[in-house]
Parts: sequence; structure tokens; C-alpha cells
Amino acid sequence: MTSPSFSGQRLGLPPQGPGSVASLLRRLVAILVDWTLCQLVATALLDLTWGEVVGAQAFAPLGLFLLLNLVLVPTIGTTPGHRLLGIRVVSLDGDGQQPPPPGRAALRALLLGLFVPAIILDADSRGLHDRAARSVVVNAR
Repeated sequence: MTSPSFSGQRLGLPPQGPGSVASLLRRLVAILVDWTLCQLVATALLDLTWGEVVGAQAFAPLGLFLLLNLVLVPTIGTTPGHRLLGIRVVSLDGDGQQPPPPGRAALRALLLGLFVPAIILDADSRGLHDRAARSVVVNAR
């Protein structure tokens, strides 16, 4: 058995362009954008001082991050960070153009919130959270 020559080949995705597996760098920057946005919103909503959050309030940005992913990924397939970087999450079921259904998107969001599953990648550059949800992050443009 030969190894794939590019990420996504085993999934039937193109080697480059729209629909191809998004690069790790683009996915990391998208998460950084989303996390920063959640930090800013939590700081503003809770009237907190940046960097001086303690106790249960420290989990507010994570809660917003999970909510962001729970609402936007199954409905439009992107978060603000994804949209900015030109990537989106698609389900591997069906035509490969639709976002994952709500249940699988919820599983993906919860595993993404744990962080570790997201940094363990397979041969197609998918994190364990995407494998569990049968989804992949692809280039939208």
C-alpha cells in the first residue's frame, strides 16, 4: 500500500485550490483569530481587565469559543477566523460541500475545546476532532 502524495488524496479531495485540505498554518491562524475575538468579547461583556481574570470567569472565553463553533460550524461551515482565512469545515458525507450536522459539529467543538485532539493529525492533516466528526477543513477559495 502506498502513502498518499498529498493531504486529502485518500478523502477524494483535490491537491490544491478550492476544496483541498487547508494548510495547518491557515487553520492555526483561524483559531488564533477566533480565540482572540472570544477573549475580547468576554473581557468586554464581563467588564474584566485583560490578563487579570481569575476563577470561573477565566472559562468565559472558552465558553464563547465553544458557542461560536456550536452555532456557526453546523449552520454556515465557518467561524469568523475561518472566513477571514478563506477556509471552511465540510462533512465528508454526501457531496462534501455541506457543513457537518449539529450533533457531529457539537462533538467536533467539544474535542476542539480540549485542544489535544486538535493537535494530533492523521495522514490527511485532520485533527482527531475532525476525524471523530467525519469532517475536514478545506480551502473555500
